[in-house]
Amino acid sequence: MTAEQQLVDAALRAWKLNADRVEKFFVALSADQLQQEVAPGRNRLIYLWGHLAAVNDGLFPLLGIGPRLHPELDPTFLASPDRAVATLPSASELKDIAAEIDRELWKAFSRLSATDWIAKHTAVSDEDFVREPHRNRFSVLLSRTSHMSFHHGQAILAKPRA
Repeated sequence: MTAEQQLVDAALRAWKLNADRVEKFFVALSADQLQQEVAPGRNRLIYLWGHLAAVNDGLFPLLGIGPRLHPELDPTFLASPDRAVATLPSASELKDIAAEIDRELWKAFSRLSATDWIAKHTAVSDEDFVREPHRNRFSVLLSRTSHMSFHHGQAILAKPRA
């Protein structure tokens, strides 16, 4: 395995570890626990779960690996703050949506080579990529892994109660 392949493998393992932790955490919560705020007046756990699913769903077009699976999440979980939209998907719906997104992302990620990972993502122009080659798929993978980890940490600190 080349050094590049080892780096990609390590990053993908970190992604998978964080995705699995997020899933395990949120799936185990009751409907009441999902209504708990991470801090007084802040986002509810169910909102964080939906937000993570929506952000991860956005990776398909950003990485050029396919269309979004659930663009209907955007108005609720990306364009609006928590409680701005009256009705959220149920815990069961979010569980299925998040699992589908994670499963399909993992399949797509597994097909990319180390060379594919250092290619530009779709939000950067060819001209900008020449000047800023760090704006690649791999950097997106790293930043989105950190994003998942950050929100997972927030959720854990909420210490859900029954």
